[in-house]
Amino acid sequence: MRCCFSAHLPALAALSAFPGPCEVLRSGARLAPALLRTASAAVQRARSHHPDDLTAVNLELVTLTEDSAVVTWYTGIPGTNDGLGHPLPAITEGEVVYGTHPSRLNRTASEGRPTAHHQVELTDLEPGQTYYYQARSRGVAATPTPLHLVRGNAVGTSTFGLGTSGGPYSFTTPQPPPGRHLLSIALCNDLHLGETTAGLVGGLPLPRGVSQQPGRAPYPEIMSRALVEEARRRGADVLLAGGDISAGGAAHDLGEARRILDGFGTHGRDYFVVRGNHDRAGTDLDGDNAFHDTFHNTFRTAFHAAFQGGDGPGYFAHDLGGLRIIGLDTYVKTGNGADAGGLGAEQLSWFRARLREAPDQPTLVFGHHPLTVRDSVFPVTRGQCLERRQARALLDAYAQAPGVFLHHAGHTHRNKRTVLPRAPHVTQQEVAAAKEYPGGFALLRIHSGGYALNHYKADAPAARQWNERSRRVAAGLWPHHALGRSVTDRNSMSVHDLSGVAQRELQAVMSARP
Repeated sequence: MRCCFSAHLPALAALSAFPGPCEVLRSGARLAPALLRTASAAVQRARSHHPDDLTAVNLELVTLTEDSAVVTWYTGIPGTNDGLGHPLPAITEGEVVYGTHPSRLNRTASEGRPTAHHQVELTDLEPGQTYYYQARSRGVAATPTPLHLVRGNAVGTSTFGLGTSGGPYSFTTPQPPPGRHLLSIALCNDLHLGETTAGLVGGLPLPRGVSQQPGRAPYPEIMSRALVEEARRRGADVLLAGGDISAGGAAHDLGEARRILDGFGTHGRDYFVVRGNHDRAGTDLDGDNAFHDTFHNTFRTAFHAAFQGGDGPGYFAHDLGGLRIIGLDTYVKTGNGADAGGLGAEQLSWFRARLREAPDQPTLVFGHHPLTVRDSVFPVTRGQCLERRQARALLDAYAQAPGVFLHHAGHTHRNKRTVLPRAPHVTQQEVAAAKEYPGGFALLRIHSGGYALNHYKADAPAARQWNERSRRVAAGLWPHHALGRSVTDRNSMSVHDLSGVAQRELQAVMSARP
């Protein structure tokens, strides 16, 4: 079983799954210079350094809300190599100095313990205010994750400080979503329980994958448990897992995923799961029994009254205090996962009917395959998104349903926000894989007059370690693809009338939970 960025193409995969010649040439022109830069940087790191030297690299402004920001970076020992072209960790302190003027960085936020994998949160920020900041370890200023390949910016909402050796850099906090806060939902996908090597990129045979260090727990388990813990800590009321829960549809792996997700709450009430192409155990329509038995049967038996689905393996509509959540199964077809996603005629008809019933009801849709894939640094194949005619059918349905405000998808393993002219009121949000760099989830904060989407990395120490190790996927080019070329690809605020979500009904639903 294969999805875009996690397994080699099978030898007999459909030819339509391969990128076209133009895609290969375009991506090759982009990737070749970056690969040369990577090799040159490795040579530079191999030169001798003083044993007390420190390198502070991979600075990223991961999360930006109206009143907070999360900054991460890594400290290593120059001239060392962990076997993946990455310096060995240097455990030391970390701090961020910041302020509202670049020459007056008069506020400080620091960590509670020395580490090589630094994560500092700035709090009590003012909405709509521009801040300047510098991250430091042992007096050494951290330098940004380079996103020159995509002309991106990992550290700020402006270009201030880029091109310097350590900043300061700049960001402007957004305004909060209008109205009162109603609830928060964690959006995640691509847990890949059972996987042992990250980054075996379909269509790119040369980059080798990245495996976990010997003696450490399997990275999908580490990242999934850390995600559940972090989502709870960040105040998520509900969690939506958008497919590829397992690496290959094995009953053992799906069962382990179920046990981990049960740490968040009860399936069908506190969290909901849909199937991805990896969750099929075979190449026929009957190859989904393990997923069906692990999630679908329990859901329908215990929550039949709230479930409006067909006989398929997992599409549904669920009402949460006036908020309609629609889960889609985007691979209802035969195949090996290399081709485009598909809903099938029955599910598509069901979906259209649900939207026609209440077109103005606030609605969140989630499924594994995105409707479209734009601005990818890697070759784009048909297998990376939903089949074109069905994607157009969904967009047409959205155009007639003003209550739909968000379509959450995974599969591409990247953070990417897209708004399409056919349905400009719907944000198409691709969320990076939970299993690898940048490893986390998007927190959707719903207010009565709008919503915010914010990406959070999993914060457990073992998750931080794997996050840094797995950034070496695709010969170190993975951040260009996965992080999001701009802060707004992973952090955004949108105005939308969500007053149809009744706070009183939500409170009744939440208070009924044990």
